[in-house]
Amino acid sequence: MSFKLGLVGLCTSHPENWVPIIRDLTKEKSVDAEVVAAWDSGETRPAGFAKEFCKKFDIANAVDKLEDMLELVDGVIVHTANWDKHIEQARPFIEEDKSVLLDKPVIGNLRDANQLLDWAKSGKQITGGSSLRFSKEVREFLAKPPDQRGEVHTGYAGCGTDEFNYGIHAYALLCSLMGADIRSVRYIGSSVQKQIMVNFSSGKIGLLTVGKQSWIPFHITAVTDKTVAQITIDNSIIYRSMLEAALPYLTGREANPPIEMSELLAPELTAIAARMSWLNNGAEIFLTDLRADDPGYDGTQFAIEYRRARLTS
Repeated sequence: MSFKLGLVGLCTSHPENWVPIIRDLTKEKSVDAEVVAAWDSGETRPAGFAKEFCKKFDIANAVDKLEDMLELVDGVIVHTANWDKHIEQARPFIEEDKSVLLDKPVIGNLRDANQLLDWAKSGKQITGGSSLRFSKEVREFLAKPPDQRGEVHTGYAGCGTDEFNYGIHAYALLCSLMGADIRSVRYIGSSVQKQIMVNFSSGKIGLLTVGKQSWIPFHITAVTDKTVAQITIDNSIIYRSMLEAALPYLTGREANPPIEMSELLAPELTAIAARMSWLNNGAEIFLTDLRADDPGYDGTQFAIEYRRARLTS
């Protein structure tokens, strides 16, 4: 019997792009999942959008209240653009032992990160993050024999649009290439965008360029002891790469998550540390020094701006 999947929050273009991929993966028998329900908060979409969405994509149930979805699904994907609502919207499903995938950014502050770590430690089935964490191009580069590609010691990644909602992709790309053993972060200056230095416990160094600018292609440069590789990401396959990795775990086909929660949260925690650094004149911020009372990135304000930009366009 197919795993019954619900969509929580229809704020972005992700739901309309992901539903066809989920159906393709099911046809290919990579997973066995059916999207059976959708709910939208109305925070960035007009009233009644869930019904329009379900009609367009032939989804059986457009629910008016989030709790109405509980009895219809085995798990959910939370697409809500306001990341400060992710824990609140995931909680009813987690408490009923249903699986949850949180779209990026997973969280925007340490309090919410701590909740996810607690849920994961207690055995709850939860995953998510940026699709760039599962980049096919980076995986192919790392799959080359070490004696050919060498060992990566420095990486540089960047993207445009904003510092966190889209900027998180750059942090995720860096983690996909260099790992999640991030020690500290330092804001080192700005040109058009902010420049961030990321220090790894292994001694590796990452450099990031994030911040408000027009969209530019996702990119990462790997410097090894043998060569330099410039990697540009193919946007047409990034969602499929993520869903191929995450859905088997989400639907119970795989017992282990594609990335453990302590590593999954590394991009978001690094971004939170970067924010603290530029607010403190470029001070080095250790990830172990992040504080639960720090507000982090404001998901509610982002949702307001996101809705305003959509209405303007």
